[in-house]
Amino acid sequence: MKKSFKKRILFSTLILIVLFIANIFWSTGFFRTIENKFEGKILKQLNLTGAEDITVSMIDSFAIISATSRKSIPNTVQETGGLYFLDLKNNNYQLVHLTENFKKPFAPHGISVFKKDNINIISAINHSKSGESIEIFELNGTKLTHQKTIKNELIFSPNDIVLLDENRFYFTNDHKYKNGLLRLAEDYLGLSISNVIYFDGENFVEVANGIAYANGINFDSNRDLIFVASVRKFLVKVYQKNEDHSLTFIENIYCKTGVDNIELDSENNLWIGAHPSLLHFDSYANGNNEISPSEIIKVSYLEKGHYILEQIYMEEGNTMSGSTVAAPFGNLILAGNVMDGHFLILERGNKPSN
Repeated sequence: MKKSFKKRILFSTLILIVLFIANIFWSTGFFRTIENKFEGKILKQLNLTGAEDITVSMIDSFAIISATSRKSIPNTVQETGGLYFLDLKNNNYQLVHLTENFKKPFAPHGISVFKKDNINIISAINHSKSGESIEIFELNGTKLTHQKTIKNELIFSPNDIVLLDENRFYFTNDHKYKNGLLRLAEDYLGLSISNVIYFDGENFVEVANGIAYANGINFDSNRDLIFVASVRKFLVKVYQKNEDHSLTFIENIYCKTGVDNIELDSENNLWIGAHPSLLHFDSYANGNNEISPSEIIKVSYLEKGHYILEQIYMEEGNTMSGSTVAAPFGNLILAGNVMDGHFLILERGNKPSN
């Protein structure tokens, strides 16, 4: 009788383990079919390593690219990264290295641009051996001037940032734990324990939490909506920004892919670079696979409960691996990635209305 009971316990335990492992594979997109799709063409391939985040100034028709050679965070090679300027008013597509004379260790990650009068304010997440920080710059033409470095204990594991003006911003912390088993649990179990922080120019405050790997963040100023990518749960989380800058959760948008950075077009549609299989991407990032699939999606958010999800681009990773961002500009999409030696300028087949 005891042996039979022990066997049942053992069998039940094994079933639970199998289901647990299967859920990890299923919830990270491992079994998803990758089919090459894009109704357009590759207009240009620009050589720049690790162009992880790209944002476009619709007003002045230029892009800012955050790039660094990222294998692990931090390392001395990565700390020689930079911000780059790309003029979109002509088709020469010549990159200008804005931070060539910025001498402090700089491994830029998420970025944001805000225009004040004739000056553009640029913020950049910086990962360095001395710790995490947010760097603030002013851009006048193609001259970039460093203004200040912001540090705080709540800038713990910063990923992306969105400026509200020259002083205020939101940013995401993508993890609660730096390393060890709890860090692995966040990644593989999908623990919802990362957050969003607001800075009012003087004080930091947590305004959203309970997020599984908070990644890209952006702001729709017309509707006072904040969008946050939860890459581990394949979600875009929608929040109402209140007058006091606190956030009220509205709903989750299930995107069927590992959403990364979020960019907005002129009609406030969301454009997102994504990882359709997180385990494949993890293997690629650790040097075990040569490629990782890339995907770009567009989300037209109408109102609560009403949105349109559209797949724009997908490929197995031979052209570009590990897509992280899709910045739209008219008929163009600037598609960046984590580690490749180049990023892409895509041209859509049908010219959009925006």
